[in-house]
Amino acid sequence: MTHEMSIHDILNYLPHRYPFLLIDRVLELEIGKSIVALKNVTMNETFFNGHFPGRPVMPGVLILEAMAQASGVLAYKSTNTNASNGVLYYFAGIDDARFRRIVEPGDQLILKVNVLRAKRDAWKLEGSAYVGDALACSATFMTARKSERG
Repeated sequence: MTHEMSIHDILNYLPHRYPFLLIDRVLELEIGKSIVALKNVTMNETFFNGHFPGRPVMPGVLILEAMAQASGVLAYKSTNTNASNGVLYYFAGIDDARFRRIVEPGDQLILKVNVLRAKRDAWKLEGSAYVGDALACSATFMTARKSERG
């Protein structure tokens, strides 16, 4: 089953807020399996002020963070939790990150994340970020769940 989510729905799950919320919409979500999310990249992003003046490029680490945020929504929806319950998902590792295309203002970044393994509080995922049909970034990464409340 797939679920679409608006920015208002996303805000109910992720703890991130401006200027660090990096997904705008969920296009598809299959509980425990996969998510497809959207990030509209605009010139108004604060990081473009310094990366780079005269030639704005979205930092690769923020593309990876956007994939991680999409995986966070997937994990929260799949476990029926959210950040306001005191549950947080942290980056635990990243492997095989590759950057293949510059992402710049005006691009729409499509984030596709698939679960490779979900075991207890650790998830292993593979993610890809596209601009149109062009692969911009890919990586395998792990997240770890931590409860902030006893």
